[in-house]
Amino acid sequence: MNTHAGVSALRRRDEILSLIREETIHSQEELQQRLASRGFVVAQPTLSRDLRELGLAKSPRGYVAPGAAGTFAEPAGEREQRESEMERAFRAFVQRVATAHTLVIVKTPPAAAHAVGLAIDKAELPGVVGSIAGDDTVFLATESPEIAGKLAARLSEILERPRSARRVRA
Repeated sequence: MNTHAGVSALRRRDEILSLIREETIHSQEELQQRLASRGFVVAQPTLSRDLRELGLAKSPRGYVAPGAAGTFAEPAGEREQRESEMERAFRAFVQRVATAHTLVIVKTPPAAAHAVGLAIDKAELPGVVGSIAGDDTVFLATESPEIAGKLAARLSEILERPRSARRVRA
């Protein structure tokens, strides 16, 4: 993504959040029209991707942001499901895990890093402050070398355990 497109996407997503906090928006079409009235012309597939990336939920009262007043708490088992999905991505694609100071480096075959990075992001692992996925590498930023070491050990353990015993610790 070029820099201009990235800035445009960030501005558009900020505007989406502002709109749903200010108004009741019941459909993507309605949101698309409100965005257009504020100068943001967006195609429906892009809008769908924005809603997904922002984690917006559609409630009987319209779209809501995660953690907004009146929204439901995370259903029991949802975190475990996301961690299980991350483990499946690890089993399918991860070749090795290493550290470099405060970074955890996850190596994959070509074209697999994005899928692994997305699964890691969705799992919301404690100690991860950010991630970047390239073609065959995911970089996970942590707050300290100690946290990076513990996280790398935890992720490496997924690769070392027999499939039936694999489970990410909370």
